[in-house]
Amino acid sequence: MKVGIIPVTPFQQNCSLLVCEETRRAAVVDPGGELERILELAKRADVELEKIFLTHGHIDHCGGTAELRRMTGLPVEGPHKDDAFWIDQLPAQGQRFGMPALEAFTPDRWLAKGDTVRFGKVALEVRHCPGHTPGHVIFFSPADRLAIVGDVLFAGSIGRTDFPRGDLDTLLRSIRENLFPLGDDVSFIPGHGPMSTFGEERASNPFVGDQAVGAARQRYL
Repeated sequence: MKVGIIPVTPFQQNCSLLVCEETRRAAVVDPGGELERILELAKRADVELEKIFLTHGHIDHCGGTAELRRMTGLPVEGPHKDDAFWIDQLPAQGQRFGMPALEAFTPDRWLAKGDTVRFGKVALEVRHCPGHTPGHVIFFSPADRLAIVGDVLFAGSIGRTDFPRGDLDTLLRSIRENLFPLGDDVSFIPGHGPMSTFGEERASNPFVGDQAVGAARQRYL
């Protein structure tokens, strides 16, 4: 699998183009906006778009989904249904941030823990990782040792938990129990900023690394 990363919207959200090298079919992950740039990358890569995958319902990650589905006919898979309330708020969120009119939508498939999504001959495992939002999911390719984690984890940081139905303890558990066990060698694409590895974040992340978690435990002993 090959990956192209396209920072979109004023939030510089990492939209990803995932390509099955054998079939030249592709999936778009988190089309928050600037759809012409996403479609141009797919055209330059000479791939056929097959699906849209969503990690969660925030505007910068899924704001362009309804329009892209209408333009292309692509089915939408994800996030978990617990993020439906965020997707329903897209029109109001767009007005609040002064963005072009946005549409709410219903995914063709809600995702849950243990699901698999596919395009071409690529299969990605789904992990439900709440905390940043209640319905946040991540996508993991065991073959490529690559995860697309949205706003759960960043290089040197973690997702915000001060939004409605966010929860810090839940987010930390999602990272420690659902992401780090995948392996230190796994690279990940965050929703914003540069890529990193789970090993690097375990070693140095000040919020959820081994040292930070150990220090927190000591405070409660």
